[in-house]
Amino acid sequence: MLPKAKVYLVGAGPGDPDLLTVKAARILAQAACVIHDRLVSPGVLALANPHAILIDAGKTQGEQESIQQEIFRCFLRQGDRVSSIVRLKSGDPTVFGRAGEELAFLASHGFETEIVPGISSAIAAPALAGIPLTLRGVATSFAVVAGHRQSVTAVDWAAYAGIDTLVVLMGVEFRDLIAGSLIGHGRPADQPVAFIENASTSRERYVETTLDRVARRMTEVSAPAVMVIGEVVRHRIAETAAAHREAAA
Repeated sequence: MLPKAKVYLVGAGPGDPDLLTVKAARILAQAACVIHDRLVSPGVLALANPHAILIDAGKTQGEQESIQQEIFRCFLRQGDRVSSIVRLKSGDPTVFGRAGEELAFLASHGFETEIVPGISSAIAAPALAGIPLTLRGVATSFAVVAGHRQSVTAVDWAAYAGIDTLVVLMGVEFRDLIAGSLIGHGRPADQPVAFIENASTSRERYVETTLDRVARRMTEVSAPAVMVIGEVVRHRIAETAAAHREAAA
């Protein structure tokens, strides 16, 4: 019997395989088994060991808990069969990636683990769109918050109303509630908002609007998209974004 597999929690970045770290690419190329999220791009998966077992662990709305339990069972099933497992997560494993829960489970079952950080879309999407999250004289702070169903009602939006730049992940469905809550707690209704859909991929799309228009559901956006709220949006350098799109083409 093989010794228990080592499990790597690897960040796949925002989508473009060129934004994968060198270490992540090396480990992915050597992996015996890859358990990957739904949003991991085909370009990143193409870098996996061609002989690896690929397991799609993508979560769909309303099934997150049952699928997470199946991921745990996958660790146990594969742990005695292969030498290494890559748990491949979009962005960074520790940013809304349930890395803490998976690490705790793996530790309780005797697995050796290692985290390989990735570039979170919270950082990558604004940067690729030409938006600086901080800017001297404009923004000295930023925060990242989850905007999915479980968070919208639980988050103390008053605590985020005064943050210079606010980045919301997984917030497309409830964008009107998020915007309305922030306005209700004092954030200017005319403050600019940017959505970056499918950041770093060939399907990337940029939408700019205002907090008030988002609150009134007047902005059409499709998931996955990163929502950026703050005055830094006015300082976007469009030429930077254009250069990025040309390089990706």
